[in-house]
Amino acid sequence: MSLRQLSDRLPLLRLAFRPFFYFAALFSLLAMLVWLGFWHGNVWLSPYGGMLWWHQYEMLFGFAGAIIAGFLLTAVQNWTGRPGVSGWALLGLVVLWLAARVLLAYAASLPGWLLLLVDVSFLPLVAIIMVRSVVAARLWRNLLFLPVLLLLGTANAAMHLGVVNGNALLIREASHLAVLTITLLMVVLGGRVIAFFTARKLSFPQPERTPLLEALSLGSMAAIVVLQLMSMLSDLGSDRLMATLMTIAALSNAWRLAQWKGWLGWREPLLWGLHLSYAFIPLGLMLWAWQLVSGQRVETAVHALAIGAMATMMLAMMARVSLGHTGRAIQTLPGVGLALGILLIAGLLRSVWLVVFPQTSHWVFSAAIIAWCISYLVFLLHYTVPLFSARVDGNDG
Repeated sequence: MSLRQLSDRLPLLRLAFRPFFYFAALFSLLAMLVWLGFWHGNVWLSPYGGMLWWHQYEMLFGFAGAIIAGFLLTAVQNWTGRPGVSGWALLGLVVLWLAARVLLAYAASLPGWLLLLVDVSFLPLVAIIMVRSVVAARLWRNLLFLPVLLLLGTANAAMHLGVVNGNALLIREASHLAVLTITLLMVVLGGRVIAFFTARKLSFPQPERTPLLEALSLGSMAAIVVLQLMSMLSDLGSDRLMATLMTIAALSNAWRLAQWKGWLGWREPLLWGLHLSYAFIPLGLMLWAWQLVSGQRVETAVHALAIGAMATMMLAMMARVSLGHTGRAIQTLPGVGLALGILLIAGLLRSVWLVVFPQTSHWVFSAAIIAWCISYLVFLLHYTVPLFSARVDGNDG
């Protein structure tokens, strides 16, 4: 069967957003239910690395890694005008991603090097596919996503090596590198699409970019990632420098967000969901900086970025992209606003609330997990049929 015939028979394999958005959402729902059971004393799984490692790893690389792959491999078609990955090649990527999820969950007895090889190969392959299109189209500015993907791949490998060598510090620093690298990606992509989506939806001119503000918001975030990479590789003691950079990044990105006039889109959940999720970036960075200076654990700051920013922005982006790229009208479907809202509340509970009321952690953990499950269940209920069906306008994609 040719690539074209496979794509015609299986619309799920026409563009990368289709399988990766669907399976990432489904996987996160199942993984969170397993985590909820574990939190209440019901051990349903004995994964590689143990439940604590598996939870943080799979949320970063199983869930977020798939959505990043789906988004970038779809967007590169728009950026370059070249056909995106589809058919057999896309199927191979999906099978590789699924194989890693299954092996990490159920094959803990396999050699660590084998699990590392299967799992870590995914992001470099995504990078190679993307770079080939960018280079062929000579759109050099989009090569900036290559180092981001390679940094994620480095964090991915380091978390595996931490398990193999029993190095808890390496695992922690690698997970922080992954969170901060994904935050950098959100800052880059947010600057490209949030202001554009807002101006287009509300019919006003897109705000002009301020070169100094753009350099400060992007540059400080990039410096944070580089410093975290150095800390992971050399155990560099850099808490005060990191806190300073995070404060600069938080203030500059808050100022940047204000330029996009998100308050004008308060009636449209797909807009305010993007703006409020971006607002969690300066919130999470400021909280992280404060916790570094005061000598506290940064867990609540990490979850402000992971739930309030990452999970919410990804849900809002998936909801929008899945409509536009299947030929449907871009509108907020019933319950999507609620899904975004409860994820934002979960982000606040898991971060700011726990800083003020740490004694409430048990019920807050459960509430945040349930909120995640409800939100991504809403996505699956609305978008399973569109993602598995051909475009309604008859076009490819």
